[in-house]
Amino acid sequence: MPSEHADHPAAISAIQQDYLAEAYRLLQYQPDRATITTSALAEQVGVSAPAVAAVVERLKRAGLVEHEPYRGMRLTPRGEREALLNIRRHRLTEAFLVRVMGFGWHEVHDEADAIGAVITDRITSRMEQMAAYPKHCPHGEPIPTADGVMPPLLDESLSQVTAPAELIVSRVRTHDPDLLQYLASLQLIPEQAITLVNRAPFNGPLRLRVGAQEQVIGHELADVLRVLRDDHDAI
Repeated sequence: MPSEHADHPAAISAIQQDYLAEAYRLLQYQPDRATITTSALAEQVGVSAPAVAAVVERLKRAGLVEHEPYRGMRLTPRGEREALLNIRRHRLTEAFLVRVMGFGWHEVHDEADAIGAVITDRITSRMEQMAAYPKHCPHGEPIPTADGVMPPLLDESLSQVTAPAELIVSRVRTHDPDLLQYLASLQLIPEQAITLVNRAPFNGPLRLRVGAQEQVIGHELADVLRVLRDDHDAI
């Protein structure tokens, strides 16, 4: 069992850090809501609601979250910082595995989960240096700074964009290995320029131009792709 390190206070376990990170992600993708429910968090982490409730109670006692029954939970400033540092380690590890070790982007999520739980901030910094200081993980998600600051997210779901539009893929919101490989085969990867040619009504298929090729994708697939307008400078 790894020894405790100053980077990982004894009061905050790896599981608690993971829960904070997942809570942050849920809140990030629901900007119109200030809180999330423990049932939503349970679904996100794939465990039972009672198990999540027990962890949330420990996080509350540690001053990392605020939680009121039937009203939801939110991160405290300290909880948000812990969440962002956890996300930073995870995304930098993914970037290191792809850029330095040659893994495919579809192979690294689970590996980064395991490695990120035990590495120190010193090792994280060295991995960042060796990976040439990436600003995004291989899936396009922004990497928080060492001070626990998340860069702003200014993109939108491809499923919500009105055609026609010139776009750049910014992020891919899936860790499913088969789906990531499929998206790569269609060249629908971060920083790829695409044209949304048209879209069928009632959540019908979307026709895209990627380079010289045209692709038709369904609404469900479009929903995992986040895009920026082609004149945007955020990437």
